[in-house]
Amino acid sequence: MPVAIITGASKGLGRALGAALAERGWDLVLDARTGEVLEETAAALSAYGTRVEALPGDVTDAGHRAGLVAAARKLGGVDLLVNNASALGAEPLVRLEALTLEGLRRALEVNVVAALGLIQEALPLLRASRAGTVIDISSDAAAEAYETWGGYGASKAALDHLSAVLGEEEPGVRVWAVDPGDMGTDLYTAAVPGDDAPRPAPASVVPAFLRLLDERPASGRYGASALSAGPAGPAGR
Repeated sequence: MPVAIITGASKGLGRALGAALAERGWDLVLDARTGEVLEETAAALSAYGTRVEALPGDVTDAGHRAGLVAAARKLGGVDLLVNNASALGAEPLVRLEALTLEGLRRALEVNVVAALGLIQEALPLLRASRAGTVIDISSDAAAEAYETWGGYGASKAALDHLSAVLGEEEPGVRVWAVDPGDMGTDLYTAAVPGDDAPRPAPASVVPAFLRLLDERPASGRYGASALSAGPAGPAGR
């Protein structure tokens, strides 16, 4: 069975993607900081009959990242790594004049440094897989300028560029930065707590990710909405 590591997998997009993969027979290694919620998610996804390993921890911890890859190795390797764990830098979001440097560092540490650290840890197994794939979860804020989204957007723009370079350096591995679009998640609620307008459920964008895995287009940046609407081609910037 193929094996996926998904960070930030206890709820939201991470859980929805994990459920879709488990339904397809994937074995999973799941990460999140909230152990109790993660265990509940792992139990629910195990009902599909696949092996699910839940490792609570912080992706900025090198030992935790090594543990995630070690757990995947025991399951058979790493065929897919999804860097979904994210930090906003401030909750709720604030203008750049008020963004603390500690908050910016946290966003960069989680969204960029830890993502690269996990990629580096998993890369030998990804190279050994017949279909090694990295999916880095991006954001519209990485490409567009929105008030108060500067720190988070900067970190996601950096992740986009890291993904693009990795795609050039690792031709045998697919590397996709994917903008899932607007979703109703805890992350968005923390970012803009006063905005209670209805938003699509994370599960609604999962078919776009499955399409990428089925069609395996070239490494690049993709938008979930575009994947749902037409041919799988890299998104413009």
